[in-house]
Parts: sequence; C-alpha cells; structure tokens
Amino acid sequence: MKPLNADLHCHSTVSDGLLPPADLVRRAHANGVELLALTDHDELGGLAEARATADEVGLRFVDGVEISISWGDDQTVHIVGLAVDPADAALSVGLQQIRSGRDARAGRMAAELDKVGIHGAYEGALRHAGNPALVSRSHFARYIVEQGHAKDVKSVFDYWLAKGKPGYVEHAWATLEDALRWIVGAGGIAVIAHPGRYRLSRAERHELFGVFKDLGGRGIEVLSGSHKDDEVREFSRIAREFGFLASRASDFHGPGESWIDLGKMPDLPEGLTPVWTQL
Repeated sequence: MKPLNADLHCHSTVSDGLLPPADLVRRAHANGVELLALTDHDELGGLAEARATADEVGLRFVDGVEISISWGDDQTVHIVGLAVDPADAALSVGLQQIRSGRDARAGRMAAELDKVGIHGAYEGALRHAGNPALVSRSHFARYIVEQGHAKDVKSVFDYWLAKGKPGYVEHAWATLEDALRWIVGAGGIAVIAHPGRYRLSRAERHELFGVFKDLGGRGIEVLSGSHKDDEVREFSRIAREFGFLASRASDFHGPGESWIDLGKMPDLPEGLTPVWTQL
C-alpha cells in the first residue's frame, strides 16, 4: 500500500512563515500532501483559515502548534502539539504568555543589534512579520539580509543570531511540563520537533526523551526537513527504544528558505508506528 503523504509541521505568516495559511494549504495540496498540520510558533491564529481552505480543496487537516520551551543550560527545544483543540482556554492563555515574552525578547535583540551597527532592526523585523504580536528571529534575519549585512537567512543565524553572536539574547520560554500540560489538556499529541537540531550530548538527549515520555509525550519527528540520513536512522532507533510514535515533517517556512518543500520528505522507515495512526 502506498505510504500516506503526511506533513505534520509547517509555518505560515501567522508566525514566521512566508505564506498566508490559505496559500500554504494550497501549496501542500498541489504537492500531493494528503494530511497536513499547521504548527505555527506559539500561535493558533492561522488554524481557522487553514482548515477552511483544506476543506475547500479536499485535504485532511490537523490543528497544530509548535511550543518553545527552555531545557537544561539555556537550550531551546520545540514541542509540536498535534490535534489540539484551538478553543482550549489553558492552551490559549499559555501561548499568550509565551508571545508576550517573545515581544520583550525582540526589543532586547534590536538593542543588541543596534550596538553593532544594524539600526532600526525592530521596526524592520516588524515589517517582515505577518503577525505583529509575534516577531521572531526569522523576521530579524530577513531584515538583516534586506539591509545587505548577510547573503541569506542561514548566514544571519550563523553570524548574528546564534548563541554567542551579537544579536543573540537569552530568554526563558515555557517549561516542558507547561507545554505537555497544555497540549495533553487540549486533547493533543505531543511530539518533539526536529531533535537533530539541538546541541545535546547523547546522554542529555536520552534524558530529554525520558522526561518527555514520563510527562505524557508520545511522538518524535523521525523525518524532519533538517535531518540527515544518519539522524533519521538514529531517531528511528530512539522511537523504537522509547515506544514513540514517528512523525514526518518538512518544517516548511517558505519557498527558497526551507530545507525541503511541503510533502517532499522520504517515507518513514519501516517498523515504526506513524503518529497519524492516532490522529
């Protein structure tokens, strides 16, 4: 039987994507995606538009979110919530708290960039943000490229916005306990996003997975747009070891700015239980 073309992690202009929710859904449908989750950062505002468009084009849709959490020694980890109830009060209040923290961080980032000659960064980032309540590092990166300080967004993160660089600002996000409580309380399935991107040793990663599972976490992105072949093999092994559901996700942000397009990932390795069997 042909594997399901599921893409369970992507972003719209409601967070740091380049396409409005409706256009994102239409692109996914054109690419052959059969099951799509919109998972904007700390934000549910694009779900109604995305779902309406999915209904219009005949694409099965999952309400999702990607929550930023602080873990260990100044490590930011992202937890995807799939099939959450957008009307859940505790989830909405929790995400609002995180967005308030994002705005304060954006102001501090702009001040740090101003010190090294990148002026007007907050206003510039805001112009790139489809949602003025959520100004992220990606919006700053696009402004810095626009101003000619870097050739592309990836270079901005490498030289300006990563830890230890001029525009980096430490920030306390939600806790893992918060994120799991909100997602599970809203009827969702919690999935660790792109685990290959975190600066964690094997032991630290194992600890994260263990605590995540103990708190009710159920899935891991085995396939992510940023994962290399060896990472796919490693996280397939982790999924089997912990009994995690396996997710397939592009983490698409926009044309020309993402590792891979919507729905263009390889199939999940055999022997894993896809997370969509529980959706």
